[in-house]
Amino acid sequence: MTSTTAGPDLAPGPATSPVTAPAAPTARAALLLHPVPLGASRSTGGFWFERMQINRRQAIRTGYDKLQTAGNLRNLRIAAGVEQGEATGPIFMDSDVYKWLEAAGWEHAREPDPQILGWIREITAVVAAAQAADGYLDSVQQVRGQGARYTDLHWSHEHYCAGHLFQAAVAVHRGTGETGLLDIAVKLADHLVATFGPGRTEEVDGHPVVEMGLVELFRETGNRAYLDLARWFVDARGHDIIRTRHGAEPTYFSDRLPVRETTSPEGHAVRAIYLTAGAADLAAETGDVELLDALVRQWEGMLSSKTYVTGGIGSRWDWEQFGDHYELGPDRAYAETCAAIASVQWSWRMLLATGEARYADLVERTLFNAFLPGVSLAGTEYFYVNALQLRHDAHAEEERSVAHGRRPWFDCACCPPNIMRTLSQLDAYVATSSDRDGVAGVQLHQFTTGEVQAGGARVRVDTDYPWDGTVRVEVLESPGEFELALRVPGWAEGAVATVVGEPVPTTAGDYLRVRRAFSVGDVVELVLPMTVRIVEADPRVDAVRGCVVVERGPLVYAVEQVDLPDGLVADDVRVRVAELRDARAEHRSDLLDGVTVLHLPVHAAVGAAAGPLYRPAGDDPAPQAEDTVQVVPSVPYYAWANRELGAMRVWLPRA
Repeated sequence: MTSTTAGPDLAPGPATSPVTAPAAPTARAALLLHPVPLGASRSTGGFWFERMQINRRQAIRTGYDKLQTAGNLRNLRIAAGVEQGEATGPIFMDSDVYKWLEAAGWEHAREPDPQILGWIREITAVVAAAQAADGYLDSVQQVRGQGARYTDLHWSHEHYCAGHLFQAAVAVHRGTGETGLLDIAVKLADHLVATFGPGRTEEVDGHPVVEMGLVELFRETGNRAYLDLARWFVDARGHDIIRTRHGAEPTYFSDRLPVRETTSPEGHAVRAIYLTAGAADLAAETGDVELLDALVRQWEGMLSSKTYVTGGIGSRWDWEQFGDHYELGPDRAYAETCAAIASVQWSWRMLLATGEARYADLVERTLFNAFLPGVSLAGTEYFYVNALQLRHDAHAEEERSVAHGRRPWFDCACCPPNIMRTLSQLDAYVATSSDRDGVAGVQLHQFTTGEVQAGGARVRVDTDYPWDGTVRVEVLESPGEFELALRVPGWAEGAVATVVGEPVPTTAGDYLRVRRAFSVGDVVELVLPMTVRIVEADPRVDAVRGCVVVERGPLVYAVEQVDLPDGLVADDVRVRVAELRDARAEHRSDLLDGVTVLHLPVHAAVGAAAGPLYRPAGDDPAPQAEDTVQVVPSVPYYAWANRELGAMRVWLPRA
């Protein structure tokens, strides 16, 4: 099968990128914006810096221990023949090792660490010993399959594990300069090229991610065969391969429609969005405008009717899937942490290709409200799913239920190392550079205290975001004329800005662009309004009709049982919009590692526990004398369940 739109031929020769970043397109990629290397985009303080430091000090170290005790590394040792026994865990156990290695590689790039480097070398040696002579590598299949390969590819995750290995190998090579893991990845990629594609085995893995991995490996090595195979995998999906070969219903595998014809992601949320992220990489490297246009339509379809207010995606526990349009119930929200990470990866790639602020807006919303809830403030316990409501006295039926609270690991442990690798590379999502009409540009997409160096310019950013809306950018080095662009979030109506003390206009949902001959010491200041916002959903989201969400800045807020007075249950909280607009904000440095609390006026549902389950509907009642207002704290949703586990809700019913 060949691509329907092949794009321009690429010139031969190496495509190795000098950019030490997670997604480093080649110089010939069709992009408006270019990543800034991790070392040239560096957080030095504030909110995200603290989260990254906890990830470095706690999560990555405990993650190494978990890979030992959970059996991931033992499986590889058995496959290598240095231990005896049966493979343990799910069939994709190797992928957790590779995600951890990717985190370690980026972390070493941020700041060299001899212990982390030692672990990378140790695990690389284990992986190398497990690899077959012809390049094949999948420890669980090697141990359990007795030599069988790719016989059950829609479930076996063999390409999925390979894709994560490719990403890890690139991270370790870029982060340490060592080639051991890259050599393993190249050997496996060469095996895949010899085995799959037109005229060979024409089959696709049930879980995409190999597409992203192959494109990044092409970028690192210059081997065009990897890009060609990635293109074949993207274009082959949706042509009934999985149903024909395995008799499986194709929607779950994002295989019902070709990528170019899909208007809204469907099926398993993580699979679907890893596929679109890989397709975005492919579109950039091949200049495939048709494919990029199709991805724009898919992204718009997801955002318009399949995305939670938090940025989370995937509404069904049943097979971890997207639901129908507007199927976004809060208490049974799946919103897997891995799906949030996939969404960030996809939106980032769309931002690079288009330069449009809306993609950076979704990255911000997702990072704060769909990704960050997945890890405890201590950095060592995790939510697999991220429901937007936990009912009073809820019973935890499944390991992944939020009613269990965050857990130190899972039998299916895809989320913890995925969180680790995302935090380790987070500086890469802060800024980009550009060169238009011979004028260099620096774009700031996410706000964190630190420095960015690009295009001959170096700027320092100072901010207490997300608690305070002031973002101060000082020019430390200047090439003369360049363009400095700061994202003005879509929610930031009324933002104000000054350039060297002079006011300039801003537009919410776009970039404040300042093009001038900057001098050292020049300051651009953006002040975002941190007022309380009350939002409601499209009425077609039946599950939250008549409810509202409280937001401030980029954060979605939640009411937790631990903050409510005796006698008031979170399930029974009701609100009036006019009263909520006057909610008082208070920063509490002594609470939840420092948060801004919103003090919400709330009401208790009158007679909520009295009478039958269903009762005659009367006229809407006027407020009664006994309908008293109580003022209760609410906290950012990402921070819930870090004190004690109890009832919680994001969507608040109107009184």
